[in-house]
Amino acid sequence: MGEAADEQVSARAAQGSRHTPSDTRQSAPGAEGLNNGVSGDGVPSVAGKVAVVTGAGSGIGRAVAQALAAAGWDVVLAGRRAEALAETARLLGPRGSDGPAVIRVPTDVTRPAEVDALFAAVRDRFGRLDLLFNNAGTFGRSAPLDELSYDDWQSVVDVNLTGAFLCAQAAFRTMKAQDPQGGRIINNGSLSAHVPRPDSIAYTATKHAMTGLTKSLSLDGRPYRIACGQLDIGNAATAMTGRMATGIRQADGRTAAEPVMAAADVARTVVHMAALPLEANVQFATVMATNMPYIGRG
Repeated sequence: MGEAADEQVSARAAQGSRHTPSDTRQSAPGAEGLNNGVSGDGVPSVAGKVAVVTGAGSGIGRAVAQALAAAGWDVVLAGRRAEALAETARLLGPRGSDGPAVIRVPTDVTRPAEVDALFAAVRDRFGRLDLLFNNAGTFGRSAPLDELSYDDWQSVVDVNLTGAFLCAQAAFRTMKAQDPQGGRIINNGSLSAHVPRPDSIAYTATKHAMTGLTKSLSLDGRPYRIACGQLDIGNAATAMTGRMATGIRQADGRTAAEPVMAAADVARTVVHMAALPLEANVQFATVMATNMPYIGRG
């Protein structure tokens, strides 16, 4: 792939263009190995597999993109900010002619046309999709319930739930239609899918809804070899959780700092889940800072 190994595709323009892949691994003989291949040491092979990471411009999305590329995946970086995606691509390092490809597709996941264009660009560039890490999200404004505006509520729902649905639907369509059929979707949940924080009703509601999305995707994907799992994350050190170090409101009304873990710890978990053969699935997993308040939080 050479110089094309890191390229940017416009989500708005992708539906009107066609990108001819210079890498023909996806159509090589024995393509079944794209989903079930095993390397010589018994570890499932990811050579030629393609992953989409949403929210790839920062935080957990950036860490997961780095880990997937290091493991050998071709990675499609999606997010609203083109400059942030370019920085993620830079951090992934130079792509050699024999190494995995990285492309950037600036995308607003709340806009159906841009989501459709993102996955059209994936099909045009690679011919298939093996993994969606459905990660784009926002915490929104923390405020007492009676002070939360409709716009505050809707902005969180649009990204965390509608955006996640649109990306999952587009990935599902691609995985169902391709040959060999199938793939995996990993949804970014949260400990808030189980227990809320004070003044977080919009975020908490969307993360509970994400669990329903995951379960429905798992059921509907069975006939088409589409696996879906959810990773519920607690206190990964990102810009979104920066206030954990200075103090965050607790269920008893106190403000207290909380332990955090490296986003790379989350990324390692995603890489493991993603590398499983489609006959195996991590349905739900929790990865969290060991000493953060979760058990007994409420």
